[in-house]
Amino acid sequence: MPLSDDDFGFEEEKAGQNLAVLAEALYLINLLLLPGLAFLILAGLWFAYKDSAPPLARQHLKQTTVVSLIGGLLIITLSGLILGLGGLDWEWTWVALILYFTCIHSTLVLFGMYALIKAMNGQMWRFPLIGPAIPRSTGNNGQN
Repeated sequence: MPLSDDDFGFEEEKAGQNLAVLAEALYLINLLLLPGLAFLILAGLWFAYKDSAPPLARQHLKQTTVVSLIGGLLIITLSGLILGLGGLDWEWTWVALILYFTCIHSTLVLFGMYALIKAMNGQMWRFPLIGPAIPRSTGNNGQN
């Protein structure tokens, strides 16, 4: 049986699973490979499917879009604050800046990998602290 254009090589166990996986993959691509470009594609998917996607895909699309925006805002704002307070010439400014950027960026990547695993398993998951709440109507089916 030939593969269709919207077939990722495996059957969806739950409605919206392929779109959820794509959203989480684009989130990681935005962080690691193609910042900006991957976010534009992700935001385009969010605007295209935010009302019509199944609950699983909608939650992962919303989460990746919101967390990308919050994460980018955190990195830019706090990095600017560190640079502004310490100045460009003080070596401890660069130590603090590199340490901060590394810790925040790696945490976002780690949680993104975990969210991708959850999407591949057809489960909803929420980023701690900055992730949007999972709507009660969709539930979490006892899964974390």
